[in-house]
Amino acid sequence: MSGIEFNRRLEAIPVYPVADSYGHDGELVKLASNETPWGPSPPVMGAIQGQLETLNRYPDPDKSVLRRRIAERTGLSSERVAVGNGSCEILLAAADALLEPGAELVYAWPSFSIYPHLAAQSGARAVTVPLDSDGRHDLEAMAREVTAATRLVLVCNPNNPTATALPVDEIDAFVGELPRNLAVILDEAYVEFSTLQDPDDSLDLLERHPNLVLLRTFSKVYGLCGLRAGYALGPESFRSAVDRVRQPFSVNAIAQAAAAEAIRHQDEVERRVEHTVIERVHVESELAERGLDTTESQANFSWVALGDRDEDAIVKGLAELGVIVRAGKALGGEEGRLRVTYGTRRENDRFLATLDTLL
Repeated sequence: MSGIEFNRRLEAIPVYPVADSYGHDGELVKLASNETPWGPSPPVMGAIQGQLETLNRYPDPDKSVLRRRIAERTGLSSERVAVGNGSCEILLAAADALLEPGAELVYAWPSFSIYPHLAAQSGARAVTVPLDSDGRHDLEAMAREVTAATRLVLVCNPNNPTATALPVDEIDAFVGELPRNLAVILDEAYVEFSTLQDPDDSLDLLERHPNLVLLRTFSKVYGLCGLRAGYALGPESFRSAVDRVRQPFSVNAIAQAAAAEAIRHQDEVERRVEHTVIERVHVESELAERGLDTTESQANFSWVALGDRDEDAIVKGLAELGVIVRAGKALGGEEGRLRVTYGTRRENDRFLATLDTLL
């Protein structure tokens, strides 16, 4: 008996590299997935509780309240706001809406691990451009790869996994040089953590570049990873296109309510960013004292060079002692790297102490 015959493109779609979990007798320190160590704030928990008695009803397919709150926060029309089941859903929907066999997309590498899925699922050709020696996007090299077949350019800023970022004026100049008929998605999942800009600075680019889309998430600084909510800001045509290619109830009612409340509390966002920056300075200075180089982080994680040490042995050894980080090569990096998220001071010090036992 023959098995089910699947689409040939399925073989080209990579398996998303999820963080491993390990059996450990003590408390597990999870520093692998760029989560914040803080749960939802009390007002957000109240919004979540308020949805529990109405879960027999479908969520709002238009995400009306959440889109309006995002519009109020950003100063844009709600018609220019697309909301998704995490920013990943919007990226995958953009691939469906923009790409097809014969088309091309351009992005730097290593970068966000979902990007290779876009070409694989659509049949388009991915053109990857190496990061520069500092782990940053080489925008000039990316611009040279744009052809008449290019439909989509992705820029992850700050970049995951290297934690580096480019100033807004460099992004502005780059987008201005590209043809207006292709879409540029500026993936800003970690923008709140960057000290190179105010998160609102890149909003001004939307008025100058009608082909630009900003992609943001509630998973990181807002601490709503478990609920999955992300959003895109751009032309109304982009929102309409991605909405047409995905299911109507893709963002559940609890996620919509939690995100709509969370975005109202920018004082909480600022508090979390302040604590994260303090821990960033602490972790990176401690790593430097151990002779371990890092890129210049503008995110909530560090991209650590291990030198000639065995990457697998370090990552496995940390896991066996209850500290979970990410191996660099699993994220598309060269051998001898790891990515570690900043947790609480206690969690970060445990990571450093555990690392000492292995070094």
